[in-house]
Amino acid sequence: MPHQISQPLWQPSVKTINATNMLSFIHQLERELGFVFKDYQQLHQWSVDQPQQFWQQIWLYSDIRASQPADQVLTDGDHFLGAKWFKGARLNYAENALRNRSDKIALISRLENGSRTTLSYAELYQQVAECAAALRQYGVVSGDRVAGFMPNIPETIVAMLATASIGAVWSSCSPDFGINGVMDRFGQIEPKILFCCEGYFYNGKTIDCIPRLQEISEKITSIEKLVVVEVARQRPSIDNIPSAILYGDFLIRENTPQLTFEQLPFDHPLYIMYSSGTTGAPKCIVHSAGGTLIQHLKEQRLHTDLQEEDILFYFTTCGWMMWNWLVSGLASEATLVLYDGSPFYPQPSSLIDMAEQEQVSIFGTSAKYIAALEKAGVKPRQTHNLKNLKALLSTGSPLSHESFRYVYQEVKADLCLASISGGTDILSCFVLGNPCLPVWEGEIQCRGLGMAVEIWNEKGEPVTEEKGELVCTKPFPNAPIYFWNDPDNKKYLSAYFETYLGIWAQGDYGEITAHNGVIIHGRSDAVLNPGGVRIGTAEIYRQVEKLDEVIDSICIGQTWDDDVRVVLFVVLRDGIELTEELQKTIRSTIRQETTPRHVPAKIIAVKDIPRTISGKIVELAVRKVVHKETVNNTDALANPEALEQFKNMPELQC
Repeated sequence: MPHQISQPLWQPSVKTINATNMLSFIHQLERELGFVFKDYQQLHQWSVDQPQQFWQQIWLYSDIRASQPADQVLTDGDHFLGAKWFKGARLNYAENALRNRSDKIALISRLENGSRTTLSYAELYQQVAECAAALRQYGVVSGDRVAGFMPNIPETIVAMLATASIGAVWSSCSPDFGINGVMDRFGQIEPKILFCCEGYFYNGKTIDCIPRLQEISEKITSIEKLVVVEVARQRPSIDNIPSAILYGDFLIRENTPQLTFEQLPFDHPLYIMYSSGTTGAPKCIVHSAGGTLIQHLKEQRLHTDLQEEDILFYFTTCGWMMWNWLVSGLASEATLVLYDGSPFYPQPSSLIDMAEQEQVSIFGTSAKYIAALEKAGVKPRQTHNLKNLKALLSTGSPLSHESFRYVYQEVKADLCLASISGGTDILSCFVLGNPCLPVWEGEIQCRGLGMAVEIWNEKGEPVTEEKGELVCTKPFPNAPIYFWNDPDNKKYLSAYFETYLGIWAQGDYGEITAHNGVIIHGRSDAVLNPGGVRIGTAEIYRQVEKLDEVIDSICIGQTWDDDVRVVLFVVLRDGIELTEELQKTIRSTIRQETTPRHVPAKIIAVKDIPRTISGKIVELAVRKVVHKETVNNTDALANPEALEQFKNMPELQC
């Protein structure tokens, strides 16, 4: 029988709740509008029923800096693509991120090789001024694209904020992308300037980027200047790249012009993000400055309880949307911790060591990292002093029940474990944490304020305590403004509005629980359908993760005998073989906690699981290989060679 959960894993104290920004915001609503909310559900319902009032109050609460207020919060709010937010407002994202100009530490940067640097808000402001002046000198104007092929270091944030101050559009990916992956992204958007590194550190190695920089400069002809940041070595040789200049030589440090923040419309483009690109060329998703800013402020201040004194860390690369989310923490005047390198080098506890040393209060990571910590036997509660840690954020894939229990048993008993879910599509979350609500095992705490999230069944009806498609029924200010090179919005409409006319379908398979929490069961396009019963892959992964013998797994549905059979691929620990006994254990573990339909018909050992560069497993790509279909874009994968294992497997022919 499935594990019955009768008590929450964590319940915030009255003292904790009273000190939250969420309660402070509720008090603002009482003062300004005369509203009294009996619980979060009532607050959420009001926020989606009255979007103009709600988002205006978020603007006020967040103290968004703007040279001109909006004429109207929302016009044409009945249509996603027609909705216009904060029409008439003029603002600049970078000005909001740089509102603090004091000697307070803005950025703490840690590299895998042990180096540590800090930057105050005043120093950050000055460096942004020097970089923005240089960009302007090289002819960058509003609307131009500036790209970063960069590690997660302060110079990347400086370049992004300098770009945003001008009204140019920033796009980045991490330096572990291959040439084709870079071409598929930056080749589409044609940047004028590319910030890049000559090398970086990962897993004890120094990776040289110079050969790739030479090729990028030759292939992307729009790049007029390659600005090379020295990370792994001093004064690298860039003589063979005619357009290259060292970062220190690029900045205008003498007689630096005053930093000017161009005042732009709310929906002026800020970022170009990319879909994973595992089923074709990545889609270039354009996000607005105003939408990104107000949504991130809402999520960070209210749902994450980010306050000025907090030290915020998220383990991310510049190719994952959580980097963009992390940077917005500057607009709340918090201190950000940046880390670049392997999370498990030189030992599994490396990031926990860093969190203790830097007194991190909000620690963000992936569900996979938390599961890996547990498998590695790391028990921070016994070995580390994490007294400042008040929240642990997890995203990237569903967090298993076991990981929920592990965090409270072995990491820290008194913290808000916020499993969050959204995506690059919205550069934020649909469902996330809440410092005023209890944490129930296996559940995301709540739907985000202002986000009209529902779960719909196959008839297009909203359901609770039943699995279905995660949809958003009303517009929100941080929806993409458009896709790059998509003049008729065909790709945009196809991506989100093909399933239900005029309703945003995220492509997640989930359910709303009895506690009004949310469970994500996996991607809709990866849902298994044996015997016509829909099964989310996350339900299977959760059971497999319990087994010490298994390090990693991926599950697909294989078309077989006019039906679909469940096939599970597992990566085993060194020295472990996939015996009949181990297969029996895996099957019984899955059957015991789920249903007979979930039990894999085939279990096959493989050496590696293919993942995107941001760390997500690619079930669709594996399914295509198994069915002898073409995988169009393997350059989006961190380890494309792993797909070869799945070709013509004899075990799948019978």
